[in-house]
Amino acid sequence: MIRRSEAHFDGAAGRRLFERRWEPPTPERSLVFVHGYAEHSGRYEHVAAWFAARGAAVHAFDHQGHGHSSGVRCHVRRFGDFLDDLDVVVERARSLAPDLPLYVVGHSMGGLIVCNWAVERAPNVDGLVISAPALGADQAPSGLRMAALRALRRVWPTGFAGGGLDAEALSRDPAVVKAYLEDPLIVLRMTFSLGVELFGALGRTAPRGGDVGLPLLMLHGDADPLCSPAASEAFARAAPDARYVSYPGLRHEIFNEPEQEQVFEDVQSWIREREQGLDPQRGATGAA
Repeated sequence: MIRRSEAHFDGAAGRRLFERRWEPPTPERSLVFVHGYAEHSGRYEHVAAWFAARGAAVHAFDHQGHGHSSGVRCHVRRFGDFLDDLDVVVERARSLAPDLPLYVVGHSMGGLIVCNWAVERAPNVDGLVISAPALGADQAPSGLRMAALRALRRVWPTGFAGGGLDAEALSRDPAVVKAYLEDPLIVLRMTFSLGVELFGALGRTAPRGGDVGLPLLMLHGDADPLCSPAASEAFARAAPDARYVSYPGLRHEIFNEPEQEQVFEDVQSWIREREQGLDPQRGATGAA
């Protein structure tokens, strides 16, 4: 029987954050899920339940300004605030099961957060799983638009810029698209400050794959129109201990595509390899 719970807790700097947990009777490992821009941890219910049924204590939380957490919607003062909150969440997960392996799973903006956290803070976890990170984007703002965003941020940091995602780009499953568009917790815009911080972090992080000092599993659908598969592959190729897996035909949310269970199995297999002391084949391309 999986025990499911929800709670608010204090993140960094007194921010009130919301978390969900899925805990099996005898967990074998801990997973922390870090969601993407505009969404929330509730969209990972099916993913968390799958891994919890296979021995993982799963922890997921809503970023500040997202879901049920406090803060201006889709806003951050500085990108490091996301890292500070992630530090708190990881330590909370570790305190509940200090003897278990602990992995952090990040998707999209959450993948960028985890990659930036890895290169800037060298965290003490057992591995990273990254899905379609925001390390490169075909629709990144031009230099002129970035200058305008910075100027607007100086006078109105919480003002809302455009930034809604194309729901059709997320998944080939019409039910996923419909649920996304009807979800009252989805915010289809971002503040000027978040826009500046997000693209600034992308520029700082993408060239630093070689600074990742942890085992890394990088996953990306090759039909993702939102975040660049090539940027993900380049980051993984530069990392000392990484595997890159490309999924033909899958869009941005590989955890929400019809082939999602194959993705889950690939993550589970990689984790088990790590725990058995086996070195995954570095740089393998193609669904394992």
